[in-house]
Formats: sequence, structure tokens, C-alpha cells
Amino acid sequence: MVMADPLPISVAIVCKDSARTIEAVLASVSGWVAEIVAVDSGSTDGTIETLERYGARVIRSDWLGHVKTKQKALEACAQAWVLCLDSDEPVEQDLRQSIESFVRADGRGADGAMVNRKIWYAGRFLDHAWQPEWRLRLVRARKAAWGGHDPHDKLELTGGGEVEKLAGTLRHESFVTFADQFAKDSGYARMMAANLHAAGARGSRLRCVTSPIGAFAKQMLVKQAWRDGRAGWLAALATASATLQKHAMLLELSLKDGERG
Repeated sequence: MVMADPLPISVAIVCKDSARTIEAVLASVSGWVAEIVAVDSGSTDGTIETLERYGARVIRSDWLGHVKTKQKALEACAQAWVLCLDSDEPVEQDLRQSIESFVRADGRGADGAMVNRKIWYAGRFLDHAWQPEWRLRLVRARKAAWGGHDPHDKLELTGGGEVEKLAGTLRHESFVTFADQFAKDSGYARMMAANLHAAGARGSRLRCVTSPIGAFAKQMLVKQAWRDGRAGWLAALATASATLQKHAMLLELSLKDGERG
């Protein structure tokens, strides 16, 4: 259903070759937000055509890294509120209702709102693994900026305003198979290890042993990922694997420093 008067919300998206997921994202916001802005970094799979079909304003850009590319999208938005979405994050109906209520009340005194993101896998949500995953995604224009270290970007309010948590779910269609997730984690681990090393962190053999065990235990015992069945086990194992790779790669970088020294 298309609203007669869309809400004063810009949706900011960054993407590249996102044809598998982008249409669901666009369909979930189409008609009730005033603007969709997408920064595309060289798609060749039909992503741009899909964006244009939904009336998005497409900005073509080199990939500047997670933080800088998302900041570019944020700064290009013209509405009073900005909803920042990844290209694989459709807005569920319950979250849409919460966003509409929040914006109509002009934030109820807050400058931002957090949403809970859930992994969608094999036709259902993982209700325990990686839960809850609260992310600041809806912000008043010019009151927030992207920070963090690639690939772990983080949207933050710049003036220290109030933040509200919204009911509902942001669906995360991050991967089709856990094999895809393991491969993605490997690239992220390499990037994170390099950033940590550049910031002065050094690897530890002890952390290579204890951190993956701790990461697995947190998912299985604290988050109760086992309640998601086999998918929960795979999620916990993926977390442990990503943690091991990050610390092992950081250790290797540290050993190279030692060899030079």
C-alpha cells in the first residue's frame, strides 16, 4: 500500500552486485518513505536496474571501505530522518509500524532509534544465535555519523542525544548457506586483523586457543543458540571459526614484526 504522504525518511543503502537481496529491501520500504538513496560501487548483475525501477537515486562511487561508503550515502540524504540499511536487510512489517510511529512523533524526544536484526536462514529466523543484535539505524539528519573500523562499521550519534529501541525485526538475509558465511568471515577476519595490527594490537597464542572457545560457549550457553537446532550449532561454530581466524592472522602479523625486529 502506497501512502498519500510518505514519511520524511531517506533510506540510505550501499551496494554492489546485490541482485539476490536488494529487491526485497526496496519492496519493504517502497511507498512509505520519501526517498531512497543508494551508493553503488560497480554492480553488473542488475542491481542498478532494480534500484531505478523502485525510484531510487543511484550514486555511482568507488568502494571506499565500509565506513566511508556508508558515510557518503548518509550525507547524500535530504529528509529529516535517515534509515540506514544494508542491501540484504528488509524491514519486517512490525518494524515498519514502529518506525512510522516513532517518526510521526518526531522521535519522541530522541535523535535515533535502534532496531533488532535477526538472521534469516533456510526459511526462518534464528531467534537465539547472535541475539539480540541491536543496531542504531534510524537517525535524525545531521545528528549521526559512521565510525568504527572496517569491516565493523558503527553508526553513532554525534551530539550524544537520546536513543530509543524499537519493537519489530530487521531481517538479515546475510547468506544462503553457512559455507557462504565461513568464506565471508575469512575475508572479514583478514581485514580486522590488519586493522588491529595497524592500531598497535599484537597476537597471542593463548588467545588463539581461548577466544574461539569463549566465542562458541557464549553463543551456545549464553545466547542458547542450541534452541535454533542445527542452524544454531552452525552459527556458534561460525563464530568460533571467525574468532580463531582473526587471532591467528593477527598472530602471524605479529610474528612478522618479530622477524623484522
